[in-house]
Amino acid sequence: MSARLAIVTGAANGIGRASALRLARDGYDMAIVDREASPLAEVAAAIEGLGRRCLREVLDCTDEAAAAACCARIEAFGTPHVLFNNVGQSGRERAAEFWRSDPEVWRFVLNVSLMTTMLWSRRLVPGLRERRAGRIVNMSSMSAVYGDAGLADYAAAKAGVIGFTRALARELAPFQVNVNAVAPGAIRTRAHDRLPPETIDRIRASVPMGYVAEPDDVAHTVSFLCSDGARYITGQTLLIDGGRWML
Repeated sequence: MSARLAIVTGAANGIGRASALRLARDGYDMAIVDREASPLAEVAAAIEGLGRRCLREVLDCTDEAAAAACCARIEAFGTPHVLFNNVGQSGRERAAEFWRSDPEVWRFVLNVSLMTTMLWSRRLVPGLRERRAGRIVNMSSMSAVYGDAGLADYAAAKAGVIGFTRALARELAPFQVNVNAVAPGAIRTRAHDRLPPETIDRIRASVPMGYVAEPDDVAHTVSFLCSDGARYITGQTLLIDGGRWML
C-alpha cells in the first residue's frame, strides 16, 4: 500500500524544514513548497534519503494561479492526507508600532500569513472532505494571543488563522477531517537569528522555561496533530512558547 502524502508550505527552512523531515520520518511521502529553490532541493534530498518520495515545487505561495497549478500537480503525485500551512512572516525590517505602520506592509503580512492559509486549504479541502479523512495544521503565533507591540498586523493575521482554524474545524468535523493550529513563541529560526543579542536576551528572560526552542520542538507537535493519536482533537490552537502565555 502506498504511503499517505503530506504537504508542507514554506518547507525550505526553519519550522517548515523540520516538520517536513519529521513527517517523512513518520512515513509520509512529501510534497514540499517554497520559493527558495536551493534549500528546498536540500530538504527534498534529505526526504528521499529517508526512503520517502518527494515532490518539490518552487513557487510563491501567495500566487493564486501558481498555487492552483501546484495543487493539481500534487494531486497527480499522490493522495493528500496532511496539509501543514506553514508559510508566513511578519513585516520584519518593515515592522513598526501601529501609529507609524504602513498599510502596504499590513496587506503583505495579511496576504502571506493569513490568505495563503485560506487559499491552500480551499484547494485541498474538497478532496479531504470527499475522502472523509485528513489533517490540516495551520501556523499561527504566540503574537495572536499575546499581542506583541510593533507587530499589530502580524498579530491580527495570526489571530485570523486561529478563527479560520476553528470555523474550518467545525465545518469538517462531520467528515472526520481534523483542523488545528500551532502557535510558536521564541523559536530559533533565521528570522530570530537576525535579532540583536540584547533582544534575544530579553526574549529568553520572558520565557519561564528560560530558553529559546528549536524548530524540531514545533515539528514534534505538528507530527502529533497529524497522527492517529490526535484523532479526537480538532479546532484547537496549541501554544509552544515555554510557558510565556498560559491559558
